[in-house]
Amino acid sequence: MPSSAIGIPERTNGHADNLNRTVSNSFNELSPSPTATFQSPPSSYGGQQRTSAKTLKPFHTQDIKVLLLENVNKTGQDILKKQGYQIETLKSSLAEDELIEKIKGVHVIGIRSKTQLTAKVLKHAKNLIVIGCFCIGTNQVDLKYAAENGICVFNSPFSNSRSVAEQMIGTIIALARQIGDRNNELHQGVWNKVSAGCWEVRGKTLGIVGYGHVGSQLSVLAEAMGMRVIYYDVVNLMSLGTSAQMPTLEALLNQADFVTLHVPEIPETINLISTQQLEQMKTGAYLLNASRGTIVDIPALVSAMQARKLAGAALDVFPNEPAGNGPKFTNDLNSWTDDLRNLNNIILTPHIGGSTEEAQAAIGIEVADALVNYVNFGTTAGAVNMPEVTLRSLTIDEPNHVRVIYIHRNVPGVLRKVNEILGDHNVDKQMTDSRGDVAYLMADISNVNTSQIKDLYQSLEDLGSRIWTRVLY
Repeated sequence: MPSSAIGIPERTNGHADNLNRTVSNSFNELSPSPTATFQSPPSSYGGQQRTSAKTLKPFHTQDIKVLLLENVNKTGQDILKKQGYQIETLKSSLAEDELIEKIKGVHVIGIRSKTQLTAKVLKHAKNLIVIGCFCIGTNQVDLKYAAENGICVFNSPFSNSRSVAEQMIGTIIALARQIGDRNNELHQGVWNKVSAGCWEVRGKTLGIVGYGHVGSQLSVLAEAMGMRVIYYDVVNLMSLGTSAQMPTLEALLNQADFVTLHVPEIPETINLISTQQLEQMKTGAYLLNASRGTIVDIPALVSAMQARKLAGAALDVFPNEPAGNGPKFTNDLNSWTDDLRNLNNIILTPHIGGSTEEAQAAIGIEVADALVNYVNFGTTAGAVNMPEVTLRSLTIDEPNHVRVIYIHRNVPGVLRKVNEILGDHNVDKQMTDSRGDVAYLMADISNVNTSQIKDLYQSLEDLGSRIWTRVLY
């Protein structure tokens, strides 16, 4: 059994209420022994920590509580378990009241797309320092609230790109050949061998909206199949192969036989494809959405399909999605669900674009490594809502070192006050960066003893700009 947590306090207002809390406001107790020496952990410069036989862990890792929801892949679980953390895993997401209760004592939480970490939930997470989204999107997390409260968020922006791109290729072919309808008919005993309205994809034009990780990979696959590729993105991006960037979304919609959507959910992209855009598409074209459910105005899509403006569509994402598996995709969830289900040549899949063994394994590794590097070493490389800060490695031959991490509000005068506190010590390395209203400072200090570290920590905690202070040794 893991030992009980020592020196893992809840958030305070900058005042320690016992000996352990004067050492760290996260969980990094320095030592139960006042005579212990301090060793600094190996760090990295712009990458993950490299393991070594001499690597020192910066605290009692069995004190770290981790909650993993929604059946996070075993590769990620194994990486976290090897650190010695206390880990609880659940196969599903939790209702808000259950989540609030579960999150109260954890330092790390790992989720996928269904768990909603709202400000209401996060305000109960007194010990939480980091969130791992084992998926591409982070719109299920209140990123602003998390940053303002010193909670770092990581995701996996490209590990499942290939899986989504391959699903799009398969779905394009399935729509062009009406495979979904023929499959359903034959399951019902109906033999309907037809060629009318069935096409090869070779020679057709694919229009990709959003030329990022997924869109660019899809571009390469489609060209290999003989398709002409055009794309639209708000950023001017270099094309791959012979693909061409369109100056406007309308220009793309006017030309494309197939339109695929790969954009984030932001205010500008909600209902990006609605009645006007559907009218701009070619009669007999196909629409595929594998980004976010709010990108397509689905009642408008239903109308376009019923009017035979479009020959087919495929949706992998929806504005409201069931929290778990089962017969839950009904009108109770979205008022237009029955109308959508009754359309011909429409392929509906339950948000499985990235659900392959390979993608989930890669996501597990990427996000779990990021969590370990943040928890153990304070590295924010790849963070979604925090400045990206790293420091080069310290060696095991450098005794009596600590790493100070100070997350603070980005207001004038903070660095002067922080450096006044650090100035009495030998600062080997220091880096700071800001992102919006939040700044992140990391400093390695040598030749310090227990008493000095406690004073240094408390001085930083007492600053009015403080969001969160951590001390790693």
